Amino acid sequence: MEEKLLYDHRKLDATLNRLAYELLENHENFQNTAIIGLQPRGIFPARIIRQKIENIIHSKIKYGELDITFFRDDFRTYDKPLQASPIHIPFSTEKMNIILIDDVLYTGRSIRSAMDALMGFGRPSKVELCVLIDRKFNRENPIAPDYVGKVVDTRGHGQKVKVNWDENDYKVWLTNA
Repeated sequence: MEEKLLYDHRKLDATLNRLAYELLENHENFQNTAIIGLQPRGIFPARIIRQKIENIIHSKIKYGELDITFFRDDFRTYDKPLQASPIHIPFSTEKMNIILIDDVLYTGRSIRSAMDALMGFGRPSKVELCVLIDRKFNRENPIAPDYVGKVVDTRGHGQKVKVNWDENDYKVWLTNA
């Protein structure tokens, strides 16, 4: 299996810093804005970005974690019973600006599912998308991120983006499966 390192820990941390500052540029002090990380893998960049923003503004911001397992269009096609992750959104999203954060944007199906799931918590004023990696040329849904760490051109289903969120050694690879 051939692997190409896209981000080492240092570069990934710099990208997460940049994304935190970009979010702050457009959402001054997060007065009416919340970050929601998508389970299971989007919670890692979401938690890091949240912490970086809170360190910059010296204040807590609204934060949640959303599981989309039963909102996916393919959840009935699995042979084994699915295990959903806990949902933690301790606030109403009604009339708020919501920033969904995920690690990799590929077909757009997960984001479409997340938007369906999000409506159960209120109708937001605005929903934005922040992703670490945008696999741009493989969309099945008309979804585009507002904030992007890196755009990666992939050759379809034969390649995968692998993100390692080990606590002190974040890395991202492009692999040929």
